[in-house]
Amino acid sequence: MKKIIRIRNLDCAACAAELGEELGEIEGVTAASADFINQRVVLEYETEEALEKCIDTISHFEEVEIAENAPVKRERHLKETLSIAVSAACFVPALVLELLGGYDLASLLLFLAAFAAAGWSVVWNVVMNVPRAFRNGFHALVLLDENLLMTVAAAGAFAIGQNMEGAAVMLLYEIGELLQSIAVGSSRGAIARLMELRSDTAVRLTADGQEEVEADSLAAGDSILLRRGDRVPVDCRLTEGATSFDTKSLTGEAYLKEASAGDEVLAGCVNEGAAVTAEVLRPVSESAVAKILEMVENSSSKKAKPEKFITKFARIYTPVVVLAAVLVAVLPPLWQGYNFTVWLGRALNFLVVSCPCALIISVPLTYFSGVGTLARHGVLAKGAVGLDALAKVKTAAFDKTGTLTEGAFSVKAVHGDARALVLAAALEHSSSHPLAQAFEGVEAPRAAETEEIAGMGIKGVVQGKRVLVGSARLMAREGVPVEEGDGRSLFVYVAEEGNFLGSVEIEDALRGEAAEALAALKREGVERIAVLTGDSEARAREALRGLPVDELCAGLLPEEKPLRAQALRGQGALLYVGDGVNDTPVMAESDVAVAMGGLGSDAAIEASDFVLAGDSLSALPKAVKGAKRTRRIVFENIAGSIAVKIALMALSLFGFIPLWAAVFGDVGVMLLAVLNSMRMRARL
Repeated sequence: MKKIIRIRNLDCAACAAELGEELGEIEGVTAASADFINQRVVLEYETEEALEKCIDTISHFEEVEIAENAPVKRERHLKETLSIAVSAACFVPALVLELLGGYDLASLLLFLAAFAAAGWSVVWNVVMNVPRAFRNGFHALVLLDENLLMTVAAAGAFAIGQNMEGAAVMLLYEIGELLQSIAVGSSRGAIARLMELRSDTAVRLTADGQEEVEADSLAAGDSILLRRGDRVPVDCRLTEGATSFDTKSLTGEAYLKEASAGDEVLAGCVNEGAAVTAEVLRPVSESAVAKILEMVENSSSKKAKPEKFITKFARIYTPVVVLAAVLVAVLPPLWQGYNFTVWLGRALNFLVVSCPCALIISVPLTYFSGVGTLARHGVLAKGAVGLDALAKVKTAAFDKTGTLTEGAFSVKAVHGDARALVLAAALEHSSSHPLAQAFEGVEAPRAAETEEIAGMGIKGVVQGKRVLVGSARLMAREGVPVEEGDGRSLFVYVAEEGNFLGSVEIEDALRGEAAEALAALKREGVERIAVLTGDSEARAREALRGLPVDELCAGLLPEEKPLRAQALRGQGALLYVGDGVNDTPVMAESDVAVAMGGLGSDAAIEASDFVLAGDSLSALPKAVKGAKRTRRIVFENIAGSIAVKIALMALSLFGFIPLWAAVFGDVGVMLLAVLNSMRMRARL
């Protein structure tokens, strides 16, 4: 069983990892993760008793509160701001009195007041961790978090007479925590803005007139009214009228999309023209908006290798540096005249600087910002793993029909006996192949005993006679001689009782953005572009004329496509873009799979790592650019944070920096890493 529990006040990535670990150790829990960015806990459990224990653990974890079904909201930070203001109001006059001299008691009391105002919540969290440690069989690592590090550092400073530094430690730490919380809250705000894609109400048309209903109550087949300014509540098809829709929130494209009767419109778009009526195609739970929200919210559960490394690193690193600080405080004085005060100060500096906040916060924040940025451009990422893989792509392979072409087939001409069109329509009406849509408007008798031959065509019985409809290969296999077309167009051949009747010429236009999208992919570092198709080579080359395609793999049967994908992977990390059920085996063989969101099948979307929400290939180069930027920023933060930390720790050991400077350096590194992460939100 699976359950998602909404929470509040989980504002620390290290605490989230710790909470997830505690929940995972509960008997009956098979998987648990705490997401401090989306403010939720995801549980997989076997018994209700295990769930109850999880809820109890969450309720007793620091300041975390359960807020079931509560949406992600932007924090106001009033409590933190007030604490910092009171602390600063005490700290400044205390500092003045200390500089003047002769007011030792007054300055001490004010410094203690500044410490209490800024650090009461930190100390309280340390106190609350003690029963948690005993509840876990005295799991000492539960106590070793940043709250304990800062409490020990501040208390130690007061103990050795460094009152100003003791208060400064907590004041600077709280300022850093506030700024960090604001930065993380800004990313949470991106989720809150995505929630605005949803429309809670809709105007349903009935025999009695209009009625305003909840969008969740709409079912397939319902008729709805879309007025000017209305956000489309569900995926639907226009039945009357013509208008234009703002699709920017879904696709990232600023232009308006014109639509008229018969056109499909995705949920989340805004009607910018005249009022129109539409038929509901899918309920809210299956709409494009639902997919966007679900994928973005679930993305943080699929962690990339750097995220997993940082989590494991912090778990080992914190107790190691605490032990190192203890050794620094105890061992050197034994050889230097038992001068414990000096080395205790250096140990405290070392302890403060060693706090791994910059890494623990900035790495997941960067990936989350990357997922959110791609979503704003119409690309839905299922997780950080996909972003990392996309950044390494060297070869891109595409399905042709419905991916590089519009996938909107229509009859261009009929050659030979005119009955060929009617017989072809009779069999194609029972087919799920994309070509079947070309015959949707053709009236034809019902076919019986139909059987599809993968990659070739379909056969069946129409009005008592055996009919074959499909490619020239099917006709050759069945021993029917045909008059083949010029090879540059798509022909569907028709035979009745073993006799060739004629052919139907089908057309499918190339996507308008395909050429620029593929060229942009190459500019982003994709070295090779291939197309995998079941069409003949001559027809595929004609259809793809003008595209920068390096390798055309034509005439492939469905079972041959995955084998070809395996060969392409030998040329570098492989990206595959497709739209149909038959693409899922190829997606499974690729390093990164991308599905077309609007036209794409549910199977293709399920098998993919990314979904193009607006079916626009122009979003694909932006996704590659965003993935590379994300990976670059992650490694900048890891390398930069570790390098600065090592330098500051060395300076602390040699006594070159005071305690307040150590705190300032620690907070500064964390803020720089977070601000660097926020660069992901810049436009691609």
